[in-house]
Amino acid sequence: MELGARGKFILCAVGIFVCYFYYGVLQEKITRGKYVYGDTEERFTCIQALVFFQCVVNYLYALVMSKTVLQQGEDTTRSSYYAICSFTYLLAMVSSNKALAWVNYPTQVVGKSCKPIPVMILGVLVGRKSYPLLKYLFILMIVVGVALFMYKDKTGTTASSVGESVLGAGELLLLLSLTCDGLTGAVQERMKTEHKTKSGHMMMSMNKWSIMYLGVALTFTGEGLEFISFVQRHPAVIWQLATFSVASALGQFFIFMCVSEFGPLPCSIITTTRKFFTVLASVIIFGNSLIARQWLGTAFVFVGIFLDGMYGKQKPKPKTTSDTRNIKSP
Repeated sequence: MELGARGKFILCAVGIFVCYFYYGVLQEKITRGKYVYGDTEERFTCIQALVFFQCVVNYLYALVMSKTVLQQGEDTTRSSYYAICSFTYLLAMVSSNKALAWVNYPTQVVGKSCKPIPVMILGVLVGRKSYPLLKYLFILMIVVGVALFMYKDKTGTTASSVGESVLGAGELLLLLSLTCDGLTGAVQERMKTEHKTKSGHMMMSMNKWSIMYLGVALTFTGEGLEFISFVQRHPAVIWQLATFSVASALGQFFIFMCVSEFGPLPCSIITTTRKFFTVLASVIIFGNSLIARQWLGTAFVFVGIFLDGMYGKQKPKPKTTSDTRNIKSP
């Protein structure tokens, strides 16, 4: 029995919601949770190992998909593009996960929701692209929303408040992550323009390069040995890492399925809604309370993203014959 269009859409929506909801809960649990060993409490700080785990599962998923479902032919993309793109993609993932050591999950989600901003700026500066006027308005809504969310109220000149600047370590890492997202998007645009790179090829090659980069980093920084030692003390983290990575890979499967069946607009609406409910879940499950101003900022961000997905990508209407005549007439 084949699913109809409505059934497939519901399957995609439920798949994306469930996988990435579980992904978000596990991400915060792993990076902000406390692990007890004897009389000591410690946190998971091996972020490179976490991303390495995720990249391995993503690569295996892309490899299986390329041999079964996504048979997209030969990849002619230059290796140098994959090398550069993978580095920025990897740095974006590591820095955003590392930021969770200083900021809570709602802050990370709202911060990462600003991805259209660096993509648009670098698209104008590097790619010489032009965007509809409405897109600038929607991006401004996102900027205002993030400013409202991130702004820290002044509580006096105490020692603790002096240490808390407007941009702390977590916010700076999110800023680095967003910059890398913009660079990744710019390189990916060139890959698509010059080589017509397919999504399956991009996912497999980028994760392969990321595994190589991280393998070297884990060896030379000593984090690989630190990770092995942590796992020996807390073997339960292996299951968390595995389910976290599988949830990420399955979520990507449903995203690709949604884009191929219904286009990017319905998919962006689903993912934006999912992010908002992930913020709600983080508030409820982990007790990350938000004040009224932060809720207002969150609303601005997600409404801006939603409207950008709906109307921000409209192309200018082609000129009609009458318009052309009017232009030519004196």
